[in-house]
Amino acid sequence: MYIEKINSPSDVKSLSAQALVSLSSELRELLIKKLSVHGGHFGPNLGFVEATVALHYVFDSPRDKIVFDVSHQTYAHKMLTGRAFAWLDESRYDDVTGFTCPAESEHDLFTVGHTSTSVSLALGLAKSRDLKGGDGNVVAVIGDGSLSGGEALEGLNVAGELDSNFIIVVNDNDMSIAENHGGLYRTLKELRDSDGASGNNLFKAMGLEYRFVKDGNDVASLVEAFKAVKDCAKPTVVHIVTKKGCGYKFAEENREGWHYAQPFNIDTGKPKKAGGGESYGSLSAEFLLKKMKADKSVAVITAGTPTVLGFSKAKRDEAGCQFIDVGIAEETATALASGMAKNGGKPVFGVFATFFQRCYDQVQQDVCVDKNPATFVVCGASVWGMKDVTHIGYYDIQMLSHIPNLVYLAPTSAEEYMAMLDWSMEQTKFPVAIRQPANGIVHSSRKTRTDYSNVNTFQIENTGRDVAVLALGDFFQLGESVVSELKKALGVDATLINPVYASGIDVQVLSGLKKDHRVFVTLEDGILSGGWGQTVSAFFGAEDGVKVLNYGFKKEFLDRYKVDDVLKNNRLTPECIAEDVKRVL
Repeated sequence: MYIEKINSPSDVKSLSAQALVSLSSELRELLIKKLSVHGGHFGPNLGFVEATVALHYVFDSPRDKIVFDVSHQTYAHKMLTGRAFAWLDESRYDDVTGFTCPAESEHDLFTVGHTSTSVSLALGLAKSRDLKGGDGNVVAVIGDGSLSGGEALEGLNVAGELDSNFIIVVNDNDMSIAENHGGLYRTLKELRDSDGASGNNLFKAMGLEYRFVKDGNDVASLVEAFKAVKDCAKPTVVHIVTKKGCGYKFAEENREGWHYAQPFNIDTGKPKKAGGGESYGSLSAEFLLKKMKADKSVAVITAGTPTVLGFSKAKRDEAGCQFIDVGIAEETATALASGMAKNGGKPVFGVFATFFQRCYDQVQQDVCVDKNPATFVVCGASVWGMKDVTHIGYYDIQMLSHIPNLVYLAPTSAEEYMAMLDWSMEQTKFPVAIRQPANGIVHSSRKTRTDYSNVNTFQIENTGRDVAVLALGDFFQLGESVVSELKKALGVDATLINPVYASGIDVQVLSGLKKDHRVFVTLEDGILSGGWGQTVSAFFGAEDGVKVLNYGFKKEFLDRYKVDDVLKNNRLTPECIAEDVKRVL
C-alpha cells in the first residue's frame, strides 16, 4: 500500500500520476472500513479524497498553510500528514480527533468544528504573512453548504480587497447536511451547468479571480488547477465539483442520510445497532406537524440541521412552506423568528446549543429587547450531548439565563417538555427558550403545568426538612436519586424541587425554606461558574445557618470525554453528594 509509506505530505510529491489515483483508492477504502466500525462524518470525507491528495501533491504544508472549514472533510488530510495509523490500526482508531487539531500536527492550523470559518481564519494568516513580508501560499477550503453562513460571505468580501496570494477552494457537492437553501445556490448551479462560464458569478462579483474544475474527483484535473493557482498574486477561487459520498453506493444514493454514519455493515449499508424508537426528535416532529396542520401561522425554522427536531425529508415535504431552512445561518434564523413573531406568526427555531452560541446578539437585540414571542428549542445542552470540544453545548445557561425578558425553561420529562412547547407557541408575552432534555426519554406521572406565565415559580415535588435538593432540568432524575441516598445514608427526608426555570429563582419559596432547611443542594447540567446554582447561592449570601452546595461542571474545555468520568470528577453522584451533605450537617 502507498499509504503505509507516507509519513508526511512530502512523500506524496514523489508519486506518479497513476500512483496518486491508487493512493486515493486506498484512502477511500480505509475511510469506509474505519467508519463502518467507528462511525464519523462519512459523505463529506469520501467526496474530498482526491482533492486532499492533489492539495498535498501541489502545495507544501506546513509552509503553505491549508485551513479546512468545519473539518468534516479532513480524515484523508490526517492520513497524509503522519496520522494514517489511526486508520490502518483498529486499536488506534481513537488516537486522533474527528476535527483538525493543532495539538496533533503542525499541518492542522486551528481546532475547527463550526462551519463558515475557514476563509476568515485563513485571511488572518495571509494578512499576518503580508505584514511581516513573508511568502508562501494560504489556502482556505470551504464547502458550498458553508457558504450560506454569514462569516463565510463576510470573509469572501474582505478577501476581494486582498492584493496578495490567497486561494479559496470551494468544494461544491450541491449539498449541506441536507439540501442547500438560498439564492446563492442558483448561482452555483449556473456555474456548474455552464462549466464555470456563467456571467452570474458570485466570486467574481466579490473581486476574486476564478477557476472551475468540472470533475473534482479526478486527481489529474485537480493537480492541474492547483498548480495553475499556486503562488498566485491575487485572491483566487478554485471551484471544484465533487460527489458527496463518492465511491460508496449507498452514500451516493442517500447523501443526507450518509452525511454522518454510525457503525454499519459495508456490504449492506445497514447500521450495526438497531436505531429508531421514541426520541425528542420524533416527539417534536409529530407534535409540531399537528400544530402546523391546525394553524397555518405555525412554522419550524432550522439553520442547516433539519433533523434536530425530527424533520426528515418526508416530514419536511409534509410541512411544506411551514418548514423553513435558512442554511447555515443561525443569526438569520433567530432574527427571522423574531420578525415572524412580531407579525403574528408562531415560529419555533430548533437548534443545537453549540450552534446557538453563534447568535447571542440576535437573541438579545433582535428578540428580547422588544419581547417578541419566538420559541427556541435548545438541543444537546448537556453532558450527554455532543462530546467533541468544538461541539460541547452546556455553556447555554450562562449565555441565555441572564438576558432580560427571556424565559428559559428546563423540562424534567417528556410530558413537561411537550407542555412547555405547547404553552410557548400559544402565549404572546415572552420570548421563550426550552432546554430539551438529553438524558433520554423520561416519562413521568407527576402533575405537569400547562401554564408557565407566572415565571420563576418552583415546583415542590417532595416536602421534607433540613436539606433541599433543587434539581434543574434533566438533572432532576439525579435529584431523585440524591434524595433517596440521603434517606438511606443519613436518615434525612429531603425536600425535592423542580425549579422549572433556568432563567430565574423563586424568591418566595427559597425564603420560606430557610426556616427548616440548613443545606440547599443545586444540581445543573452545565458549567458552575456564573450558572444557575450560583444565583441561588447569591440569594442566600451570608445567611446564618444556611449552606449552599452547588453541583455542575468545572469551567474547562473537555474533548471526547466519558460521561461517567465527568460526573464522578465533579462529584455528581448520589453517593458523593450525600457525603458532602453529611459533612456540612
